[in-house]
Amino acid sequence: MTRALRFWRFPAFVTLALLVALAVLPGRAELLVRLYALVIATFVVAQLLERLRRSLPERTTSPVDAALARRPRPVIRVPELEKIEREVTLGLTTAFDLHFRLRPTLRRIAYELLRARRGIDLDANPTAARRALGDETWELVREDREPPHDRFGPGIRLESLRQVVVSLEAL
Repeated sequence: MTRALRFWRFPAFVTLALLVALAVLPGRAELLVRLYALVIATFVVAQLLERLRRSLPERTTSPVDAALARRPRPVIRVPELEKIEREVTLGLTTAFDLHFRLRPTLRRIAYELLRARRGIDLDANPTAARRALGDETWELVREDREPPHDRFGPGIRLESLRQVVVSLEAL
């Protein structure tokens, strides 16, 4: 079917509907003609807008817009930080995880900080290390700390862990 024939289908149908309406309602001829004119005008405007839209180039992002568009930075998590987060979570849960997962990390941190900032060896000079760390931190990181008898017992309290972190940061 040609394009022109498809274009004239709707106006022909509306004209036929007008003729039928005029035959059925002859007293409303003025209203029907105005309605007919409105429908045909709407159709013509819609066809003109469609042709205008097709004549314009497709809308694409300009190189300037693409350059200015902010690209979200991918969130990169440090694997060591994720490991410490897991150890803290587990250490807060059970005594076993506190002793065998979180404690070695805290002990390594305490060892390095004492050695680098105070010149104290954690294992060789336990008295000086205890004074520098404080009793609560010392009890957690000392070399001869006994493993827990109840593996499923409670881990460290969050307040206690905060105090340990504060004492390590104070070194």
